[in-house]
Amino acid sequence: MPLIVFATSQLLYVRVVALLFSCVAFSVAAHGASLPQGGMAAWCIFCWAFSFAATAVVLLVELLGLQGRVPVSWSNFPITMACYAVLLCLSASVIFPLYFRTERSNYEIRDHRIASTVFSCLATVAYMGEVSLTKARPGEVTSFMATTPGLLKVCQTFVACIIFILVSDPVAYERHAALQWCMAVYCICFIFSMVVVLMCVAECTGWLPVPFSRFLSACSLLAAIMYLTATIIWPVFQFSERYRVRRDAESNMIVVAVLTALNFLLYLADLAYTARLQFVSS
Repeated sequence: MPLIVFATSQLLYVRVVALLFSCVAFSVAAHGASLPQGGMAAWCIFCWAFSFAATAVVLLVELLGLQGRVPVSWSNFPITMACYAVLLCLSASVIFPLYFRTERSNYEIRDHRIASTVFSCLATVAYMGEVSLTKARPGEVTSFMATTPGLLKVCQTFVACIIFILVSDPVAYERHAALQWCMAVYCICFIFSMVVVLMCVAECTGWLPVPFSRFLSACSLLAAIMYLTATIIWPVFQFSERYRVRRDAESNMIVVAVLTALNFLLYLADLAYTARLQFVSS
């Protein structure tokens, strides 16, 4: 029977607080917020539930002292989950009050929705605190996912997922080969970043036939170039009069254009950090 170890570190308290806040957020929303089925309501519930589940797993493994028995790198897994939880809870904190405004005619529904929004924001702050506590400090030798390039990989995959949700309708990109190229860019670069994240979490970086640092640099360079083309092509072909989408979907395409530019900047920063790390290590 495993020995239960009750840690008393600051990190433990932050994780417990994040666990409670995320639990309250989705519990209150599911119980009395009177949300519609599917759509953005399901996304917000998923964000809170995933964050709660990931934190619960981390806490159980660490309190039971099972780090050496789980089939993942425990120096990479917790901070990866915490970073995803920050982005998920942040997106829910923005989306939930925008799509589900308070019901003035029903005070109970209004109070539940306000409470979910407040606890979602508190969970976001708590997860930010966890990432801050576990992130690598300058000059510190630590796991890859705790470094800035590792956290950037998480952000890149998350932004790509939001893009996929916004362009789930093929009408948004099937009208021209240039827009299909942009979709290929989103998919290929997402795979690049997700492969890096999974390899680090599963401790498979040693399987590569080339040094991991060179693999990172090559992926970051290729992704930055590809996203640069998408950053230019998407708005040119999406908003020209000849290829304009229907009006009700135009706002989503504007958001995609902004997120494309954001991911280009993330890959550019990733390339700069990765090149610097390779230079320092050499």
